[in-house]
Amino acid sequence: MKVTGQCHCGAIAYEAEVDPTALGICHCTDCQRLTGSAYRVTAAAPAATFRLKRGAPRFYIKTGDSGAKRRHAFCGDCGGPIYAAADSDAPPSYSLRVGALDQRQALAPPRRQIWCGSALPWSGDLSAIPKPDAQALS
Repeated sequence: MKVTGQCHCGAIAYEAEVDPTALGICHCTDCQRLTGSAYRVTAAAPAATFRLKRGAPRFYIKTGDSGAKRRHAFCGDCGGPIYAAADSDAPPSYSLRVGALDQRQALAPPRRQIWCGSALPWSGDLSAIPKPDAQALS
């Protein structure tokens, strides 16, 4: 499936191809800190299909608990995360942030989770929490 995406402010835009049925969730503490949330949801895009359409991301290298070095791309203006990839100028794939994809509603629910030992205890079942369509004005 062809997807397009951008950072929060729109300074960086890209396109790629992903398998819409192969999303993953990571519960590691690095992803919790990186997203400021309970977990990170990603879609893998083969490097041959990824193309920047606008802007140039900034990068930083993070060594994870596994020992792997990951290059994290983000917008230098708004800080919006774009992708993570192997620390290489020619990575085999990009781990795209699902929240930044324009077609996120068309993607299937995630099929896998990793680093579940770090998962926040309440993050597995949110069904009992009220679900209004928008934020209530007070």
